[in-house]
Amino acid sequence: MPPPYDTAEPATACTVTEAPEVPTAVVTRRDFPMYDMSTLMDGTFSHLVSALEEVGIRPIGPAFALHHRAPVSTADVEVGFPVDTPLTEPITLPSGYDVTASVLPAGRVAWISHVGGYGGLAESWGAFTEDVGESEEQMTYPFWEFYVTPPSPDTNPASLRTDLFSLLEPRGD
Repeated sequence: MPPPYDTAEPATACTVTEAPEVPTAVVTRRDFPMYDMSTLMDGTFSHLVSALEEVGIRPIGPAFALHHRAPVSTADVEVGFPVDTPLTEPITLPSGYDVTASVLPAGRVAWISHVGGYGGLAESWGAFTEDVGESEEQMTYPFWEFYVTPPSPDTNPASLRTDLFSLLEPRGD
């Protein structure tokens, strides 16, 4: 993965940097119920790597979820992986989800790491949003999270690392 996505250590403070466009292979859902998000993620992440390998494409980073608006009871979301080569044809997963090409956008981004269980992500997003505002930046859509530590049944939730990213409004300086 290109910087800033390649950082080995978690970011403990809000960082602003430039990010390049990165090709992705994703399942896209509009108005998807938040209560069913784990079904979407499991049905995507558990099949997508092998499906991509079958067409000669390799994931180059961790699974992610990219949001096009603030999720409340539903989300407009893309879930998938960054890839080494753009997907040219849709793929249908065994779960029935269709995978298409997309990108992580290029531009100025703010980011920070959340270390701990997924139950603490909302609080971390809130603190991150406050940090961005205090740095006199303006968040815009989309925003996304990388699940740097893959979850597994024997993973201690306290050790999970999720990197939070938000595109920022361009500056005229």
